Amino acid sequence: MIAKRIIPCLDVKEGKVVKGTNFVGLRELGDPVEMASSYSKQGADEIVFLDISATNEGRQTMIDIVRRTAEQVFVPFTVGGGVRTIEDVNRLLQAGADKVGMNSAAVANPSLITESSNRFGAQCTVVAIDAKRVGDKWHVMTHGGSKDTGIDAIEWAIEVEKRGAGEILLTSVDTDGVKDGFDMDLTKTVVDAVRIPVIASGGVGRPEHFPEVFQATNVSAGLAASIFHENTFTIKEVKDVCKQQGVNIRET
Repeated sequence: MIAKRIIPCLDVKEGKVVKGTNFVGLRELGDPVEMASSYSKQGADEIVFLDISATNEGRQTMIDIVRRTAEQVFVPFTVGGGVRTIEDVNRLLQAGADKVGMNSAAVANPSLITESSNRFGAQCTVVAIDAKRVGDKWHVMTHGGSKDTGIDAIEWAIEVEKRGAGEILLTSVDTDGVKDGFDMDLTKTVVDAVRIPVIASGGVGRPEHFPEVFQATNVSAGLAASIFHENTFTIKEVKDVCKQQGVNIRET
């Protein structure tokens, strides 16, 4: 059985790590390079950077932060936000990112997924899906969770796998920052629909939420922000709780 991963996520806006609730009400929390380095030393299995303002503000993701992070962080890290072209993907990988996440641009131009996978490999190509429940379905949201595309999130997950994505970063807009736990229905539905690894995101408030999602679904990783950034719990504490509940977790 493949060990489950614990991944801290750093939402970056204008060079600072920020956090909000349901994608709004953002507050600054610190320097992304320093925080990523700290998490790497604490035993994070991977790290995710999301430049959450890049798409809306028409900026490229902060290459300098990626370079400095690559010098100090020795676990795989994914960078997303403002990735529109294959050249953007190339620049981020050359700056030191292990994987590149794409969201809004992939929806607008699905061939970007295929091109990235063909040129750099599926293992480098992550598609971030921000999903919000609408009636009895989930819709794909873009532009930092602010735009409802009307696209069925499950059908989109199936399509991105077919186009060559190696991993899906799945965030529930409904549970993001609420701290009541992952969106189990959404996560299980997406995981059961695809064969590639899925990272669950949105809603962690305590360590027990990780083993809950690992035991209820076949998700391969759990991602969180607030509980780590605010020093509520450490990565070791989360891993210890997972192990106590019988989850096969990577050793710190």
